[in-house]
Amino acid sequence: MCIILHNTNMPPRRKLSDFDRTRAIAWLQDRVGVREVARRLQVSHSVIIRLRERFQATGTVKERPRPGQPKKTTAREDRFIRRQALQRRTITSNTIRRRLQAATNTAVCQMTTRRRLHAGNLHARRPVRKPKLTAAHRASRLAWCTAHQRWTRAQWQLVLFSDESRFLVKPRDGRIRVWRRPGEQLADDAVQEVTAFGGGSVMVWGESAATTRLPCTMWMAT
Repeated sequence: MCIILHNTNMPPRRKLSDFDRTRAIAWLQDRVGVREVARRLQVSHSVIIRLRERFQATGTVKERPRPGQPKKTTAREDRFIRRQALQRRTITSNTIRRRLQAATNTAVCQMTTRRRLHAGNLHARRPVRKPKLTAAHRASRLAWCTAHQRWTRAQWQLVLFSDESRFLVKPRDGRIRVWRRPGEQLADDAVQEVTAFGGGSVMVWGESAATTRLPCTMWMAT
């Protein structure tokens, strides 16, 4: 029978910061033992041994550069990718990838394209939906708000508010995504303008005032 004993007192593996590495070397130069330094930093003593050997060989506590896959796109191509998403917010990463290859002859995958967009703080999000407003609509709404901005509570209590909501009986998957940065939810080119339409939906309409409520009304839009 083979019994394997685990050392439960072994500290968890963690990556030392530059400051901790500098402290470790300073303690070692002050003739503090390897195991004592490891205990203070809560790492394995083998980590301190390797750190001491690297410092003796290179004279620095910096980690050696690790080899990795070279970047497939240049800084100019990264700007091209971000510019495509900003010029047309609803463009797909696959379309951006094809345009990049046509313009620069650089072939990348969709995931690489998304990573470049994410690096530029651009992420695909559901657009904010708002009614489609013309210049006349905007002007009339601003005029109405300006005329009523000084109304008293007593005046507002005489107003009857109404609202309506539409619920689809047969759901339609018309979802789109827009590329936007944080804080751009209401940017003009990141908002989806919608118009009212019927067909296969249920409309619910109701009214309320300061002192009364009317029952909701429901009808089928055909």
